Amino acid sequence: MTQPRAEYPRPQFVRNEWVNLNGEWQFEIDRSDSGLERGVRERELAQKITVPFAPESQLSGVEDVDFMEAVWYRTTVTIPQEWEGKEAVLHFQAVDHDATVWVNGTEVVRHRGGFTPFSANLSKVAKPGDEATIVVRARDTHKGPQARGKQSQLYFNHACLYTRTTGIWQTVWLEAVPTVHLKRPRITPDVAGSSFHLAVPVSANKPGHKIRATLKDADGEVTTAEVRADLDFAPRLTLQVPADRVRLWDTTDPHLYDVLLELIDADGNVIDTADSYAGLRSISVNGQAILINGKHVFQRLVLDQGYWPESLMTAPTEEALIKDIELSIAAGFNGARLHQKVFEERFLYHADRLGYLVWGEFGDWGSGVGHTGDDNQQPTASYVAQWLEAVERDYSHPSIVGWCPLNETHQLLHDRITQLDDVTRAMFLATKAADSTRPVLDSSGYSHRVPETDVWDSHNYTQDPAEFAQEMAGLKDGTPYGNLGGPEGRPISQAYNGLPYFCSEFGGIWWHAEKAAAGKSGNSEDSWGYGQRVADEEDFYVRFTGLVDALLDDPLMFGYCYTQLTDVFQEENGIYNFDRSSKLDVPRIQAAQTRPAAYEKKD
Repeated sequence: MTQPRAEYPRPQFVRNEWVNLNGEWQFEIDRSDSGLERGVRERELAQKITVPFAPESQLSGVEDVDFMEAVWYRTTVTIPQEWEGKEAVLHFQAVDHDATVWVNGTEVVRHRGGFTPFSANLSKVAKPGDEATIVVRARDTHKGPQARGKQSQLYFNHACLYTRTTGIWQTVWLEAVPTVHLKRPRITPDVAGSSFHLAVPVSANKPGHKIRATLKDADGEVTTAEVRADLDFAPRLTLQVPADRVRLWDTTDPHLYDVLLELIDADGNVIDTADSYAGLRSISVNGQAILINGKHVFQRLVLDQGYWPESLMTAPTEEALIKDIELSIAAGFNGARLHQKVFEERFLYHADRLGYLVWGEFGDWGSGVGHTGDDNQQPTASYVAQWLEAVERDYSHPSIVGWCPLNETHQLLHDRITQLDDVTRAMFLATKAADSTRPVLDSSGYSHRVPETDVWDSHNYTQDPAEFAQEMAGLKDGTPYGNLGGPEGRPISQAYNGLPYFCSEFGGIWWHAEKAAAGKSGNSEDSWGYGQRVADEEDFYVRFTGLVDALLDDPLMFGYCYTQLTDVFQEENGIYNFDRSSKLDVPRIQAAQTRPAAYEKKD
């Protein structure tokens, strides 16, 4: 059997010595979360599962879609003998939601949050040549408040909520590191200064140690720099790019430089190396404009949910990640809003190399918007902690042009400050502290708190193009469309103050040819969408073009985000079918989008 998802999971910080642990593990469902008391940790497990696919998915081999309060995993691996003199680190790219890991009977790590990676150094429990028995318990309540994105809190899928994901859903792997080693760098491009600024943490500051960074392109070495590694926790250095080797990263030329990092000891020996890459790209704000490399690049974004029929939130293959970007570009989009999940990092790697713009987002939908009992997702400190883990993981990816911590929240609905208001403010301020190089949208759609957002947006699913154009026409007068809510439909945002503005959700045109032929015209359990379904496929193109035209013709609109790339289960408003097969005449979709936008004519 071919190993699933065998590619290196951390493409922007690569070491050569590693072992992918995906494949068959022992597995057991613990419906009532009593397994620890029943001794499950100490014994063999009753089932098998294919990691990294969630047990709800087909590719896991389990395909159990009922609620699971906890699940258990067990496997035994041998730490490679050739790693003698080094330490083994166990990595989990994502486990949903609350994970505890034991190795050889000793607890080595706990982590809360289903979207972000965590690790454990195994040097105290397993040496090179030793066997390591890994046991994982993942708890995942789907009834109480936690960040879960679009996972259904009911037994069945409904509306725009989908099959749940429990437990391990991204790659598990081992890595060899020296006792003193490099940690993941932060790489900040500086277009104005034709340089890259690096902060490279180390595991320990040893006297006489230094870090060397080398920048390369297709013609070989571009420049190199060294810095002492014994004084600062995260030594900083600058790689200056000569004028004749400057090549910017953008959507038409996504040029990436290679970066070699080396840790050198006091005797001049290279004791650790890692490979990275970087793109020289700037993002700036000038009035209502968001500029990329100083230019008006209209952001033709698509909403990407990142689900697959056979594997749910996990891409079934590396090729599937690439295909989604290629399908999007073929339809005329130049980027995506990665919606309601933190996408696996391999997606960002391909966005980097294909010149695909990305807005990074958290998975919080439903926080404090009146769901039954308000128990779907409620903001807590874990929101802030997990979001900062995501920002730190993805900071150096040039494809990311903005951050969006929350989605469709009503934090300003009430006449008092609420916990959601506090968490929204904390997530905005924390994002700005963690990354001062990108704009931050406090919460996509609905409530905006001035001045604690860099961007203003709205969600508008009006289906009639003429009505949509009229609603979206107020930007020129300083009164752009804003979402309403609360008593008598009053505004739920503080007043617009001239920030960059885009319609970050629109369209969602509901169309499925076979179901339309069967006479289904209203929402049902197996078909859901926004507004009135189009009469036929030709009506789709007329509606799509009309909606897009209203935004492309606004010189103050810096972009838009169309809902959505693919159908997802019962939500049938994608450009493509859920299985990525053809649904529409893609060249017609592309032609409607790729005419010059009024915004782009400013350059």
